[in-house]
Amino acid sequence: MTHQETIVALATPAGAGAIAVIRLSGKEAITIASGLFHSIHAKELAKQKTHTVHLGHIKDGERVIDEVLATVFKNPHSYTGEDVVEFSCHGSHYIQQEIIQLCLRNGCRMASPGEFTLRAFLNGKMDLSQAEAVADLIASDSEASHQLAIQQMRGGFSNEIKRLREELLNFASLIELELDFAEEDVEFANREEFQKLISKITKVLKRLIDSFATGNVLKNGIPVAIVGEPNVGKSTLLNALLNEERAIVSDIAGTTRDAIEDEITIGGIGFRFIDTAGIRETTDTIEGLGIQRTFQKMEQAQVVIYLFDASVVRLSLSKSDDSKNDTVRQVQRDISILKQDIEKVRNQFPQKSLVVLANKVDMLSEEEINELASQIEGLHLLSAKTGQGVDALKKVLLDFVNTGALRNNETIVTNSRHYDALLRALEEIIKVQEGIDSGLSGDLLAIDIRQALYYFGEITGEITNDDLLGNIFANFCIGK
Repeated sequence: MTHQETIVALATPAGAGAIAVIRLSGKEAITIASGLFHSIHAKELAKQKTHTVHLGHIKDGERVIDEVLATVFKNPHSYTGEDVVEFSCHGSHYIQQEIIQLCLRNGCRMASPGEFTLRAFLNGKMDLSQAEAVADLIASDSEASHQLAIQQMRGGFSNEIKRLREELLNFASLIELELDFAEEDVEFANREEFQKLISKITKVLKRLIDSFATGNVLKNGIPVAIVGEPNVGKSTLLNALLNEERAIVSDIAGTTRDAIEDEITIGGIGFRFIDTAGIRETTDTIEGLGIQRTFQKMEQAQVVIYLFDASVVRLSLSKSDDSKNDTVRQVQRDISILKQDIEKVRNQFPQKSLVVLANKVDMLSEEEINELASQIEGLHLLSAKTGQGVDALKKVLLDFVNTGALRNNETIVTNSRHYDALLRALEEIIKVQEGIDSGLSGDLLAIDIRQALYYFGEITGEITNDDLLGNIFANFCIGK
């Protein structure tokens, strides 16, 4: 592959639609497009100003393929920094392929995934972290993930890294200069100022590293596992949250035998709800496998909703000793056992946010609800069937998400490659700090400083290689 060739690709999603956009980029883009495009006003594309749109026909010899709009972008004022032409044609799959094949026969090469953005990076239109944000922006499916991608694409994260790198580079240059005058024992880099800089960089790196946990959640959505015994209303709750009949609801215990997942957006944050098989002792092999998966999903989830049937435990709150109630208690769930089960989940997953939810509260009296709430700390009430308490549950879930940094437009790390580079850079900065504290010579400090600068450069693309670029841009869609 050579980046000197002119490339072409469909820039809109594949398939039929009202319109489609076919993009050409490269030295010969305008020349090739001019040979195919015939303006209704007899204009030559090569003579037109940049950022202008022209109506005409795409022709293969004398055969008219389509009436199109041709948009001209002249270098360096284009997305890729090269000459770019975009044909907006009718969205027929046949027309799209005819125009692309015509471009290929006239000197274009088919673009690889992400090659337009790769060229933008290589031509200095954006740095590597901004280029990666383009893919995140295309994939964003919630307000939060969109906001994070926009912030990164505008250079919020890379600008912060560049500032740190420049300041460290200035001191590194002074320390390197000291090495040239080692015999004179001259100190160009003020050690007190250098100490302040290292402390500042350490603080910023730790903040960025800590933000990854929040950023990863906001970008990919928050997994929420709905767990509990069979037939307590887990599937009904999922349907109520999604506002559709996503899961099968039945009075027969053990209906859900595998995890059912779906996503919704609450307050601009994506949540991935997982309806799991009911937890109970069973001899059914298939149901047993479903219960195993329930515990796996709980392990993967960030939030666990423990749901129980309030109507089943209500009689166990009664102090009545009549024989009828004693008989009922044998098939009811004792409140003390319920509390033990909740505590087991809390102890097994201490790092998880746990929401204890009492379902079917519409079947309880106010006195019974108050008694139940007094027995279980932090209890939330719900009737999945009627929708009572669903909005309150959504608010509770939102409270688990740290959106403060997002609201304050702070830099949030969302990319695992950046996270890894930041961790490595912090390791080197800590080594520099330790070197300063122990009075290491400038030549030894310079080794760790260079390594920290290397990891900073990896984030923005000032230091890169073909393998890294290949891995990043291979995940892009063709046409971007």
